[in-house]
Amino acid sequence: MKRKKDGSTSANRLRNNNYMNQHKLNVILCGTGTVGGTLLSQMASQQQYLKDDRNLDLRVVGVVDIFNILLNENGIDLSGFTLDGFRESFKKAPASSLDAIHDEVLNMKRCLAASGNEGDGTVFVDCTASYDIAALYQDFLDAGISIVCANKVAAAGDLAAFRKLKKTAIEQDVKYKYETNVGAGLPVIRTLDHLTTTGDKITKIEAVLSGTLNYIFDTISSEVTFSQAVKKATIERFAEPDPRIDLGGVDVLRKLVILARESGYDVSQEDVETRLFVPEKYFDGSLDDFWNRIPELDAHLEELRQEVEKNNQHLKFIARMEASDGKAHCSIGLEKVDRHSPFYDLEGSNNIVMLHTERYDPHPMMVRGYGAGAAVTAAGVFGDILDVANV
Repeated sequence: MKRKKDGSTSANRLRNNNYMNQHKLNVILCGTGTVGGTLLSQMASQQQYLKDDRNLDLRVVGVVDIFNILLNENGIDLSGFTLDGFRESFKKAPASSLDAIHDEVLNMKRCLAASGNEGDGTVFVDCTASYDIAALYQDFLDAGISIVCANKVAAAGDLAAFRKLKKTAIEQDVKYKYETNVGAGLPVIRTLDHLTTTGDKITKIEAVLSGTLNYIFDTISSEVTFSQAVKKATIERFAEPDPRIDLGGVDVLRKLVILARESGYDVSQEDVETRLFVPEKYFDGSLDDFWNRIPELDAHLEELRQEVEKNNQHLKFIARMEASDGKAHCSIGLEKVDRHSPFYDLEGSNNIVMLHTERYDPHPMMVRGYGAGAAVTAAGVFGDILDVANV
């Protein structure tokens, strides 16, 4: 009996020590759409595992968007979580605004610090595509709040502002992480960081960076027209709600700018040579106008499809960066590739990034896998959050 009592006491002591040493991270999520909602579901399902097995108390202390704002310093109860149920109750939360998000996030940080509940920090997680939300990053970093974002706007935007964000994060000893800006959940940004930090030099990048466009051109056939493939990509949520963002190459352009910057080159969006396959006029007007007019392109794309099929080629929208004399030349455009190309058999919404470096020469390092979809993107954001917690 004595032995059993000692064992029980030791186990209790161990549990108490683990509790006292437990890491604590406070999360404020912005955006409850496709990616944000999926992320919230993933965090809810993993909360107990992280506490028991990874010694991390991951607390969601806020969920905000442009309509509603829900904050709880002690953590929002996610037990019995269902996304539909949460979204329904979230609609009853207090009304939000950009100013409210800014002020309340900063106030939450102050309250957590004052009460001793901040633990290992507070992280603002942006799952929107909003310019206005991205404009808040600097103030949050200045206040010692880490940033994790799926939003590409800041990392691909004004170069000086982007540099300031990264510098501030270092000065404030917080994190600014944006892995999912390129390749959804694929480890592209961190791979580049490891290469450059250890002294390697990136000389060339060749990539298919749009899971949406790859899906569209992989779906087009004699039975499925271009416009039908675009609609299917939208329904399957591989495309943006406004697919013109994908078709206009904006998404790929931003990703290539981010890759070039992570490789050590000063590149802005206007520096990228862009070869579009959809005429500019189709991007004017409303989204309804676009859907009404896009079938006009079906005949041309079918002719192009038949041509590449006859030549045993495939159509791929490819991003390229090639460096010389310390400068990078960047381009994006639709290309015909044959069976000798690594891009040839890339299917569905997959991405591939080939990194040519001084060390990886003549054979490049390749990162390949799903580059679109809510589950993998949310998981990539979740991974960044865990990196902030250092677990």
